[in-house]
Amino acid sequence: MKQKKILVVQGGVSNEREVSLKSGKACIKALKELKHKIISFDPAKEHLSKIKVYKKKVDLIFNALHGRDGEDGIAQSYFEYFKIPYTHSGIVSSMNSMDKIISKKIFKKNNLLTPNYISLNSINYKKKLQEKFIKNSNFNYPVVVKPSNEGSSIGVEICKNFNQLQNSVVKLIKNYKTLIVENYIAGQEIQVAVISGKALGAIELRTKRKFYDYKAKYFKSALTKHIMPADINKNNYNKVLKLAEKAHQVLNCKGVTRSDFKLINNKFYLLEINTQPGMTNLSLMPEIAKYAGINFKELVKKIIDDATINR
Repeated sequence: MKQKKILVVQGGVSNEREVSLKSGKACIKALKELKHKIISFDPAKEHLSKIKVYKKKVDLIFNALHGRDGEDGIAQSYFEYFKIPYTHSGIVSSMNSMDKIISKKIFKKNNLLTPNYISLNSINYKKKLQEKFIKNSNFNYPVVVKPSNEGSSIGVEICKNFNQLQNSVVKLIKNYKTLIVENYIAGQEIQVAVISGKALGAIELRTKRKFYDYKAKYFKSALTKHIMPADINKNNYNKVLKLAEKAHQVLNCKGVTRSDFKLINNKFYLLEINTQPGMTNLSLMPEIAKYAGINFKELVKKIIDDATINR
């Protein structure tokens, strides 16, 4: 394999900075084992515009950022502008996938079942956040309220009644421009990894926490059980793989994605799609890939092999 000079962009300024640094560290180790030359870049220390100086010094960018400014099209717009090939999805796909309101509209348009929802912002939330309006919007408690453009379950709250919902919205709207309220779907938590449009497998998560939140994702003490492959029948297993491939396709994603589903009453509800899944030692993407016979180093190789420009 030809040795490449790779700029690993990691860290950043989002709430997922620490996770990004862990993903970056693991990927850098694998890239070095693959004999590539590595330069590290942290947008928290240097503005993304500074990437310009690497335009003729590197062959591609490995994007290990998570969260806002990293997987929402912002970083990708700089990579495109400087015409440097990069990993994962492009500008529009990243933006649409990160925005839960836009992605839900795309899911519905393409007949992908997703929980009923409404959006709230700092202008309309007082008008919409009325008990009668919520009731007439076909919501049943509990409901979920969360920022429309965060990852790793940051800012997610489950509300058992209107008073809890009201308190959560008032608290969250101070820090986020737009919120989404959706029906809480009980049932099995199923997540599917896709690479280059092909599903690798589906894993089931069983946590003793309220839901698969930030701590459940990134701390061993969270007592979350990973069941690989997911404990569902063969027909449903194959079905959820196809649904994840379809989600990847309709959002025109590239490289790797991870789609999050809930299974109840034999129906899969697509909650969201992640265009830059975590690559830490506790992350699901490497775990699912390993079950499919792809070790971490091979997974990283496949990701860089898929890196292109003008996505």
